[in-house]
Amino acid sequence: MYISKMEITPKKKGIENKGVDSKLKFNTYTKGENPDKIIRKVMLMGYNGANNTGSETRLISIIEDVRKVLGPDVQITIPTLNEENLRRYIKEDSNLIIAPIPSIFFFAIRKLVKEQDLVLLVEGSCYMDTWTSALLWAFLWTTKCANSFNIPCIAYAVDAGDLSVFNKFLVKREASKTDLIITRTSYAADELIKIGVTAPIKHTADSAFTFQTEPEDYNTIKKNWNIETSFETTDDIVGIAVIDFNLWPVVIRPWGRKENLYKWPYYFSRSPKRILASKDLAYKWAAEADRIIETHRKNIAFICMEELDEPLAKNIVNDMKHPQNARIFSSSEFNASQITEILRNVDFLVTSRYHAAVLSLEARIPQIAVGHDPRLKGLYKDLELDEDYLIDYISERNSINIWNLLSNSIDDLIKNPRKNYDKINKGFVEHLAKSKKNRVILKEFLDKKGWDVES
Repeated sequence: MYISKMEITPKKKGIENKGVDSKLKFNTYTKGENPDKIIRKVMLMGYNGANNTGSETRLISIIEDVRKVLGPDVQITIPTLNEENLRRYIKEDSNLIIAPIPSIFFFAIRKLVKEQDLVLLVEGSCYMDTWTSALLWAFLWTTKCANSFNIPCIAYAVDAGDLSVFNKFLVKREASKTDLIITRTSYAADELIKIGVTAPIKHTADSAFTFQTEPEDYNTIKKNWNIETSFETTDDIVGIAVIDFNLWPVVIRPWGRKENLYKWPYYFSRSPKRILASKDLAYKWAAEADRIIETHRKNIAFICMEELDEPLAKNIVNDMKHPQNARIFSSSEFNASQITEILRNVDFLVTSRYHAAVLSLEARIPQIAVGHDPRLKGLYKDLELDEDYLIDYISERNSINIWNLLSNSIDDLIKNPRKNYDKINKGFVEHLAKSKKNRVILKEFLDKKGWDVES
């Protein structure tokens, strides 16, 4: 059922149209035929409700973009596998609907898409299978459904990365049906073109660059740094945003060990070899954290951008010689605004998380990345930091060189904290401007297609 602006005229005198605005007319239509070209319903399809700081900041920023372009009364629907988590930071009302979907999502997504006037793919890691093919398939299926109903579909400031041969085929076929793809890095745009995606592609910057923190969250890290140190240090804090590279990808299977269950039927990739690799990763991070404490007299804040990072962070602290000089800050405890303020109030950052790099840039925090997929590579390339401050964990993981390289890079940048300041400053200014272009491109696209949008 679709509501248009045209007036209703009662068929018989004296008959009231109870519950219906007299200035509205009900119209039914199929396959996206929207006669008055007004967008009243928008769906934001992404990795929503996973206690993931990056996804939270993106979603909040994109909601703001949509309302700026389509007006405050547009109805926004947010599908999620994790309703409870999503409600931590999204307040539902008549114009903002949280729509729980099952793990086997195909029918539910198709039904939701059919009810919309516009669909946005809002997951940053959109066109990659690093985490799981199921997530990629959800976005491609959403695009396919929107195309079949003739509903405009836009990939909004997304990324592209590693794909299997089969998934490259699917991306080429289904992503080409997208009305517009906006990538957040030039690298991602190039990758989609190489795959053979024929949809219009523009590249800007991640939506999280426009994310605004709450005033009361300023200095969250100092307010919560109530630890008794075991080793004499300064007040300086090094932030380390870790990720267990050995959990992924999530695989689909009918059953498995309970401790490896993400959400049925999705299980983390675990094996004796992977478990040993995770333990080794924790041990190496612990050794580097202790070295920073002893060499530079700095404390350590382990920042878990997603709840899934917590077990690794806890194992690192347990392996440390100076655990009292470390504190874990997790997205399961702190919201997106608080985590962002934590990132912006460390003195130095080492990150394996893309959005830790993005959200810290506004404060011009000196940083080094230990990346495992193209996302940080693409960001650091655009920031012109890739040659000196990006360590590729995948290519170096079987070599002791990675940890020596990391130690030397940290020592150099801690001694010369302004060494990459100019590039970070320039990069943030440019990326903030590009991020603000996302809503401009959205409006221009809808204008060109003849849709009625806010002026």
